[in-house]
Amino acid sequence: MIKPAIGRVVWYHPPRNRTGTDQPHAALIAHVWNDTCVNLAVFDANGFAYSKTSVFLFQGDSEKPGSGYAAWMPYQQGQAAKTEALEKKLNDSAPKNEGGPSVS
Repeated sequence: MIKPAIGRVVWYHPPRNRTGTDQPHAALIAHVWNDTCVNLAVFDANGFAYSKTSVFLFQGDSEKPGSGYAAWMPYQQGQAAKTEALEKKLNDSAPKNEGGPSVS
């Protein structure tokens, strides 16, 4: 999971019947409520800015909602997956200290 932060760029997917296309709008996170709920400053295909509040941030671990939602861009998802794999590899190869800290 990618932790949302103010200023991060995401894609906002408006309800399909509103735009007639599957193309997302560029958006900036303006406020973070929690890991799956954010406020956005959104830019449509013409560069017109509008805001959306309490938007579901799809993290890939649930079904996409039928209404508008935000999602990370594929590049961001790929980078997060690489980072998680590297962290796992480092944790798996780290020596285990079974006896607790040693006292000299």
